[in-house]
Amino acid sequence: MSLKEIFCQDKAVSILQRGFAADKMPHAYIFAGAEGVGKFKTAREWAKMLLCKNPVAEDGFADSCGSCQSCRMFEAGSHPDFNLIYKELLEFTKDNKDKKTPVDLAIDVIREFLIDKVSTRPTLSQRKVYVISEAERLNTSSQNAMLKVLEEPPDYCTIILLCTRMERLLPTTKSRCRMMRFSRIDQQRVIDRLKTMGLDGEKAQYFAHLADGSLGRACQWAQLELAGANLYQIKKELLNSLSTYKLADCLDLAEWLLGRAKKIADTWGELNEAVSKIDLTRRAQKTLIQIIISALHDAMELNIAGAQSFINSDQKEQIKSIAGRFSAEQSAGKIVDAYKTMHWIESNVNEKLIFEQLLLNLVISDTMEA
Repeated sequence: MSLKEIFCQDKAVSILQRGFAADKMPHAYIFAGAEGVGKFKTAREWAKMLLCKNPVAEDGFADSCGSCQSCRMFEAGSHPDFNLIYKELLEFTKDNKDKKTPVDLAIDVIREFLIDKVSTRPTLSQRKVYVISEAERLNTSSQNAMLKVLEEPPDYCTIILLCTRMERLLPTTKSRCRMMRFSRIDQQRVIDRLKTMGLDGEKAQYFAHLADGSLGRACQWAQLELAGANLYQIKKELLNSLSTYKLADCLDLAEWLLGRAKKIADTWGELNEAVSKIDLTRRAQKTLIQIIISALHDAMELNIAGAQSFINSDQKEQIKSIAGRFSAEQSAGKIVDAYKTMHWIESNVNEKLIFEQLLLNLVISDTMEA
């Protein structure tokens, strides 16, 4: 892949190109945007170009040559001057070999894989590039520890923070970096990509709508579906349950959701062996909550404007049933509750209690039959 192949992020790539052409590149960037919109791919291809020994420029657009020793080693995943920093590196730090994968990006990871290495000069290229994945997981200690590096890095060093939630970064961190905004991907482009992966039209349309402009997330769900996770069938069963849901169903439905989340996580683990099982389980649980949110959103839209275009367009009768149980205001409130539940998942709250509370919140309504 190359920078020219990054699509739907023309503005971000153009800003990077102008800085390179003028030789006025900042030493630190924040690539900000929703999950799965191309932040990592852009950072990777930008790093490849910066490290390339013979970058090519056509019509003012600089890109990696793809054939020099640097490019070959980069594609092989063995470039000594490219450093990807992520929270799972904790087990490779000096004092944390037996620790479980953390929620936060720990200070020990930042110290050993950024602060302690940044002063070492490049060994193959003229530059060194550090990409910090999930920068929103940097806790206060980690961010404070890296402030000096962000403010005064060596001239040969470029640092890129990938972030989905800017409110989690300290003002002191943001002020030391150049902000790059990444927009959501056009929905039809997402649908087309899912079809090329092998999904039929109905499933491709659903997962593209559910992903809300996140190509990466939609592709992950498509891979799960193609690998036999039956995510689409789980979604249909879940909406069937929600359309007739009563208080007495709460505990059984919570158990069902946890069981399905485990099966989804197991399939995800087969596709992503490098990602921790804890993280994959969280992703699976959040996916199921996102499906519930999509149903509530459809019901809210139906009550407000009588909308005929739904995320769950294949289950209009179920959406009408949910809309008859909740007013638009109630649906909006329960969407807020569901997003809070996602935050609890990241905070290591007991997963059974999380789903039971979510389902209890769904059943508490003046209009819903108990």
